Amino acid sequence: MIGDSMIDSSAIRLVYCPFADKEEAQTIARTVVREQLAACANVLGTVQSIYHWNGELTEQAEVPVLFKTALPQSKALVARIVHLHSYDEPAVLVLPVEYCPPSFRAWVLGQTLAID
Repeated sequence: MIGDSMIDSSAIRLVYCPFADKEEAQTIARTVVREQLAACANVLGTVQSIYHWNGELTEQAEVPVLFKTALPQSKALVARIVHLHSYDEPAVLVLPVEYCPPSFRAWVLGQTLAID
């Protein structure tokens, strides 16, 4: 059962992306949910990110968001996040969901693949 929908178009994806602050995270989350690119967005608490940027070690507070979407919408969701994001190179990662309850999968698909 765990591998029954990992590759087909009914699969869902988890998209992770950190944002500069809570306001940006919430604004973009609302936008992509409203546009039905994501069924849900979880705006998480502030984290401390440490990375190299432009040759310097950087430490910055960021606000990560987890988006739930259907596989067919994942590329459009990533493109929309990148377009709206304040960073030059936002980290937008699409992760497979190995398994979730069928009713939750159906809800995500219904929210993101619905035709108005």
